[in-house]
Amino acid sequence: MKIYVEREYVRAVKGGTGQAKVGGNYAASLLGQKKAEELGYAQVLWLDGVHRKYIDEVGAMNVFFVVDGVVYTPSLEDGSILPGVTRASCIELLREWGYKVEERKIAFDEIIEANRAGKLDEAFGTGTAAVISPIGELCDGGERIILNGGKIGTIAQRLYDNLTGIQWGKLADTRGWSVTVD
Repeated sequence: MKIYVEREYVRAVKGGTGQAKVGGNYAASLLGQKKAEELGYAQVLWLDGVHRKYIDEVGAMNVFFVVDGVVYTPSLEDGSILPGVTRASCIELLREWGYKVEERKIAFDEIIEANRAGKLDEAFGTGTAAVISPIGELCDGGERIILNGGKIGTIAQRLYDNLTGIQWGKLADTRGWSVTVD
């Protein structure tokens, strides 16, 4: 995915409904999404609604960044980010596999600096429909960050393979995530 970093419009704000799956959150994103599409980008990387500095979500998905082998995802503390099931599943798998996962406020400037230092390994969104959506490009004003030559990263691929393997019954569900519906 090619992603446009939105600094003008906001999707959700602390004290609002960002942590809930409600239509208003999608409606609030339409202007920013339209702007991104007009510029040739598939989705928007949303920043916090107060400072326009900290990363919230990508499109309607939770977002992860791998920097120097550590996996970062925005914390849920402000209530503007949906606590997604796929997000939680990814965090659980990553920790089980031995990755260090940090849930905290992430300033987008940190991602820019990590890229400049050659430490930004990959980025991806997670959600129910897409499961894992790799980010191949981030555009912030005039600065473009290309990740993995636009290809899926190894962590994102492993997560996708494992999550869909469990969903489709090709891999054993050892966590009780799958339930039989009669």
